[in-house]
Amino acid sequence: MIKADSDSERTKLEKEIAELRATLNRKEQCLRHLNSTVSAAKAQNQVGHSVHTKLTRDNIARYSRQLILPDFGVEGQLKLKNSSVLIVGLGGLGCPAAQYLAAAGCENLGLIDYDDVERSNLHRQILHSEARCGMSKAESARIALLQLNPNCEIRCHTRLLCSQNAMHILRGYDVVLDCSDNLPTRYLLSDACVMLRKPLVSGSALKMDGQLTVYNYGNGPCYRCIYPVPPPPEAVTNCGDGGVMGAVTGTIGAMQALEAIKVIVGMGDVLAGRLLIFDGSSSLFRNIRIRSKRPNCHMCSDQPLITELIDYEMFCGMHATDKNNPLQLLAAGERLSVEEYREKLQAQPHLLIDVRPSAEFEICQLPKSVNVPLVEILGDGYLNRFTKQLEDKELPIVMLCRRGNDSQIAVQHVRNRFPMHFVRDLIGGLQAWANNVDPSFPIY
Repeated sequence: MIKADSDSERTKLEKEIAELRATLNRKEQCLRHLNSTVSAAKAQNQVGHSVHTKLTRDNIARYSRQLILPDFGVEGQLKLKNSSVLIVGLGGLGCPAAQYLAAAGCENLGLIDYDDVERSNLHRQILHSEARCGMSKAESARIALLQLNPNCEIRCHTRLLCSQNAMHILRGYDVVLDCSDNLPTRYLLSDACVMLRKPLVSGSALKMDGQLTVYNYGNGPCYRCIYPVPPPPEAVTNCGDGGVMGAVTGTIGAMQALEAIKVIVGMGDVLAGRLLIFDGSSSLFRNIRIRSKRPNCHMCSDQPLITELIDYEMFCGMHATDKNNPLQLLAAGERLSVEEYREKLQAQPHLLIDVRPSAEFEICQLPKSVNVPLVEILGDGYLNRFTKQLEDKELPIVMLCRRGNDSQIAVQHVRNRFPMHFVRDLIGGLQAWANNVDPSFPIY
């Protein structure tokens, strides 16, 4: 009992320290913002107007290894120096992309991210650090990039990109990199880039796989040409749900920087009308042709039906963030809060089924829970395993997952097979349990 109390106190103390560090970072960020307001406004007004016609001695020393490339040279370096690139999302893709662009001499960068640095970011978001947890990701990236190349002019946009501010922000840049992790932002960026006639370098990574292409370049398609209708929300998985290997995001992010450089300098064969697919498990790259411009595309055809930005969250049926996107598949009365479960059911006989993949179940689990991944639930793989329990119509069945999304799907399936049984799921899943019941329970 003494050890449990000690662990609880240590967890509480660590949480307080993390909160104080985050508060300090936010205060320091606010101070830097106030100190640089005038200079930042001046730099914003000068975007696209200041033209460099020669390289400095520092430029020649710093960029010498790419200056000697036959297809690049001084002309290519000056194009980079005079260009401006907006990177949307300073996560696993945006960090390496920004790092390589700054290092290569793209000296006018815009960084946009609404989120703050968290410890779970650090395994793949390589510009951030433990000391900057709680700081804006855009501001954290700016600090790291200026340490790498102090010649850069970097503007941070710490608001969530939306239909109301996208045109104003994107207008000041030559090339846009989509390093986001959600569908509404992908559609928003593609539509805005079509309207502003700007190329969009789009990357994605999930688990051990990555993809890369360039939209709205030359006679290439836009995002809507390929995906005119978004998939249902429950069919979409992001890194927060499906996981990702950090080195995979690094691979795709670095290649996004390469494609941006090729677009700016006019060298090489840009990935427009083609999709690069990277299989990290086998280290194989494939390059496939994707469809050309859709003649009846609602966005980029000669007679577009969409002439202004829309509500993309409503269009996609999900939030424009990579945070928890809670589904609402069941009525409120058909679900249990974690508090209700603890107070009314946990001590009583019941069947608690954790529908997460086995790899996640190994990380942490509730007492007496049994692991049956959702794919097995949908395939009725649980029937033989729980024959005796399913015969007892009085035995409550509770479905559990990480955030309370997959558990609802499991409830729907089991309830269709056994309509007379009491089948519920836990609202918010294990994250709600950690937040509302047991603060020492690990969150991932």
